[in-house]
Amino acid sequence: MSGYFASAARALATSLRNLFRRPVTVEFPEVIRPRAERYRASFALLHEEDGDEACIGCLQCERICPSEVISIKAGGKRESPISGKKRGYADDFVLDLNACIYCELCVQVCPTDAIVMTREPEQPAYGREDLVLTMARLYANEKSKHRAWGDATRLNGMQVPPKPPKVEAPAPAKPAAATTPAPSPSNAAPDSPAPAAPSSSPGATPGGGPDRSSSSGPSEEGTP
Repeated sequence: MSGYFASAARALATSLRNLFRRPVTVEFPEVIRPRAERYRASFALLHEEDGDEACIGCLQCERICPSEVISIKAGGKRESPISGKKRGYADDFVLDLNACIYCELCVQVCPTDAIVMTREPEQPAYGREDLVLTMARLYANEKSKHRAWGDATRLNGMQVPPKPPKVEAPAPAKPAAATTPAPSPSNAAPDSPAPAAPSSSPGATPGGGPDRSSSSGPSEEGTP
């Protein structure tokens, strides 16, 4: 029993200690606390400087969304009523905040900086349909809410540039088979002299034997 009363006394002491503390909560949305510079809570679609819609209906934000909360109906290419140039348009753009994870990937891939995030939080909603941002609401947020600091151009400029691909070193060439180079004419050995023809002597016959008829010595026959 003593432990029970001790625990009850500690609980009462904690309650009395916090009874006169200054409250730190605020009544949202009547009171909104200052937000950080990079606070992001909603989205907006923008117009170009000439007043034309910046979205070209390329569907890149729809493809990259990990939660698949973006649905776009591309309108194809047609002439701009302002500039007269042929360009793409989006006939419908819907973003469902019920499942959005605020990863900002849709902002990073936009080629025309058409979609951005806003700093003001959405008003409290009592139904899921209130958190669905239609195309009209997205364009209304452009004028009624403050933009966040980032868009596709700034966010991509802050990315670390990719490392250059490694250049593979060429494979070492295989040594060629050793061959004896042919002698060049300048290095060739001088031609050896041709053998001299045998000279004919008075005592020699064409067959190479001695000419007995012209011999001055005594003949084999006896003298008379």
